[in-house]
Amino acid sequence: MKIVTDIEQGTPEWLALRLGIATASELDCLLVSGKGEAGFGVAAFSYMDQLIGERITEEAAEIPFQTKATIRGHEQELVARSLYEGREEVSATQVGIILNHGIGYSPDGLVGNDGLIEIKTKLPKFQVGVILADEVPKEHIPQCQGGLWVSEREWVDFISYWPGMPLFVKRMYRDEVMIRKIAERVKTFYEILDERMNKVLGIAA
Repeated sequence: MKIVTDIEQGTPEWLALRLGIATASELDCLLVSGKGEAGFGVAAFSYMDQLIGERITEEAAEIPFQTKATIRGHEQELVARSLYEGREEVSATQVGIILNHGIGYSPDGLVGNDGLIEIKTKLPKFQVGVILADEVPKEHIPQCQGGLWVSEREWVDFISYWPGMPLFVKRMYRDEVMIRKIAERVKTFYEILDERMNKVLGIAA
């Protein structure tokens, strides 16, 4: 496991570390049952082909750019982290990326020796639903469990925030059954990726 602390998320150096590898934020598409090879769906193969393109060209497929929305989201994330730290009386350490098991994970913070935080900003109408359900939304579970797998940590505090709305924090512990499934799907995903890449290079040669 490699924890990169001297590179900021979103920078060209950060993008270079993620080049051609699966990341925890995209693991949900690997878990969706589809009609393709090994049960992968359309989204998984689209993601696979994106990574193949990155490996061949050695260029990131998507270059982040700053919009008012992304700047606002980053600012809200900083506020959410500060509110969380004050409420829980902890300090969350920011890191660039954690590399392990062949994939990358960029947490929103490390807490102590065992914890992580994952921050999402939700529009008020969605924040209401999250608070009332009192659960981590299912669309974020693969990223959270994948993050625990990559970081080899024990728990993640999922934080959902919108200015003026109550802060939502829910602790999730390792789900070893799901983590094994993620590990198996990542292994199969890379096996198929290698086959497809070799065919592409063979055709192009």
